[in-house]
Amino acid sequence: MIRLYVSSVIEGSADNVWARIRDFNGLPQWHPGIADSRIENGEPSDRVGCIRHFHTRDGGTIRERLLALSDFDFTQTYEILESPMGVEHYVATLKLTPVTDGNRCFAEWSAEFDCDDGREQELTRTIADGVFQGGFDALKRLYR
Repeated sequence: MIRLYVSSVIEGSADNVWARIRDFNGLPQWHPGIADSRIENGEPSDRVGCIRHFHTRDGGTIRERLLALSDFDFTQTYEILESPMGVEHYVATLKLTPVTDGNRCFAEWSAEFDCDDGREQELTRTIADGVFQGGFDALKRLYR
């Protein structure tokens, strides 16, 4: 099992950043790698169990299910159902923690997954740098 962890400090309050990232269907509004997204079957995007179907800017199609959402803890956990990346049993959590010294928040994105032997480094780099850090960098630009 591969375990990834990426963290960053964003110059926006946890409340403000959470308001932007809370929407499970809202990735295209803040993540530069996502072209479009929709929630299947017209379900609300904050209903645990809803499935988002989205396209990456490079043409990939991904389906993910929301497993948990907490406005109290500023967390959302989801699993990948279908993806061209070649990951299995992929579960990730995006979490914000208020930083009391200033109007900032500590952002954490972690994941666990399985993959074919020999692909560990490639997928770790793609997900940690491209997806997680790429998302954090975009949020940091929004909250400068």
